[in-house]
Order: sequence, then structure tokens, then C-alpha cells
Amino acid sequence: MKKLIALSVVLAAFLVSDSLFAQPAPVVGKWKTIDDEDGAEKSVVEVYEQGGKIYGKIVSLRDPNDKDGKPKVCTKCEGADKDKPVVGLVIIKGLSVDGDEFTGGTIMDPNNGKIYKCKLKSVDGGKKLNVRGFIGFSLIGRTQTWLKK
Repeated sequence: MKKLIALSVVLAAFLVSDSLFAQPAPVVGKWKTIDDEDGAEKSVVEVYEQGGKIYGKIVSLRDPNDKDGKPKVCTKCEGADKDKPVVGLVIIKGLSVDGDEFTGGTIMDPNNGKIYKCKLKSVDGGKKLNVRGFIGFSLIGRTQTWLKK
């Protein structure tokens, strides 16, 4: 009987310690962004880890060129991103793990150059990524669901 109790205590301690150190589902990889209007793939964003933080850059666009046939650039961006090609542009910057999601960084919309606070959360067993951009606090914002490529 004592062996059974001791085994139960060891098993419970193992299960508790495993859940305490559990990491959130991975967000690293290539993700398809979906156009809200037509439901088609709009771009592919590669999410990667660098220096313990999460970043994401656009690696392809459905329409990579402007009307003149030149590669699209971020004309409305400010600072170092101004007039840089959209393909290759780092739009997600500096997120850290926070429970089961990644927070504390930003996301930029290359269509208007605006920068928002950002949260990422892997869902559906890592097949989808909920990307939330917001101003101030998370209740005022918008969530997109990206699909694993």
C-alpha cells in the first residue's frame, strides 16, 4: 500500500512539473494570410525566432508588383522601413512567450504603414495562428487567422 501511495505521489509530481514547464504551441514557420474580401491567399509570412524573440517577415505576395510592374514597396511606412520592398519586410517584431501565447511586440500593416501591438496564439493543433493587432489594450483590435503553409 505504501508503494502505491509513493508511486502516486511521484506520478502526480511528474504531471504537475510537466504542465508547469509546458511551452505554448509553436508559432515558428510559414503562414498563409487570407484576404478578408475574397478568401484567397494574400501573402506568406515566415515567423521565426531570433535572440529569444519572435519576428515575422513577408516572403511572398499574391500580387508582388504594382501597376507599373515594379515590386511593391512600403510607401506609407516610416523610419527604416520607408520605401522598402514589401517582400522581405519584417512586419512582426519582438514578441515573447506569455503563457500560451506570444505578446509584447508589434505588427505593422504594410498597406497603411501603421504599427499595432500584437499577440500570436497557435490554435487547432498548430494548423492555425491567431494574429491580433490592437491599439492600447487587446479588446480594441482585430484578429486574423493565418493557416500553416
